Amino acid sequence: MSPRRSGAYYLIAGVVSLIALAVLPAAAAEPGKFVVTQVAQKKLSGLPPGELYWRVENFPTLDLAQNAASASPNSLAAEVSGKVWLFTLGPKGGMTPGGTTAAEIGPVPVFAAPEYLLQINHAGGPPGSRTPVHSHPGSESFYVLAGQVGQRTPHGVSRTEAGKSMVGHGPDMAMEVFSDGTTDLDQLVMFLLDATRPASVPAKFE
Repeated sequence: MSPRRSGAYYLIAGVVSLIALAVLPAAAAEPGKFVVTQVAQKKLSGLPPGELYWRVENFPTLDLAQNAASASPNSLAAEVSGKVWLFTLGPKGGMTPGGTTAAEIGPVPVFAAPEYLLQINHAGGPPGSRTPVHSHPGSESFYVLAGQVGQRTPHGVSRTEAGKSMVGHGPDMAMEVFSDGTTDLDQLVMFLLDATRPASVPAKFE
């Protein structure tokens, strides 16, 4: 092959390779990132007596939800995914004036701690995205707005879908949370934590 023809051959081959890379299917790409954003938190010196549930309610405006949260030591308000939410940890069957109940999740695993932290996260990502394996010094509950969530622990895998909730495990349980559906996961995550310890630490499945 002449030098001129050889150069033209490699030029054409390079162009073909670039085109092939450009048209690779999206499925060949790595899964997107699982994103977690903290939206509210509040410390408590103690817990209400008896079995506890997370009551998730919607409000017409953020001001109304914040007013309700300021009147209750166990409530937090946030605006997430185009809606206003009030999260209250308390007995089953409660109701906040002005709110509309979306879910009641529990009973929540409780535990002894010098001080408690209530924390709300907004989390999710495209199908296949997942968190690292980790644990929390407390319990975690989920309310799914869109998609489907999966949670892997040493006890197996649990799943729940849009419009439904799931109660997590107690303190120091190794877990991996992932987007398990065919559409993007969008979810609210409610924590009851030991406020004297880091909220999340790396963990391993034994």
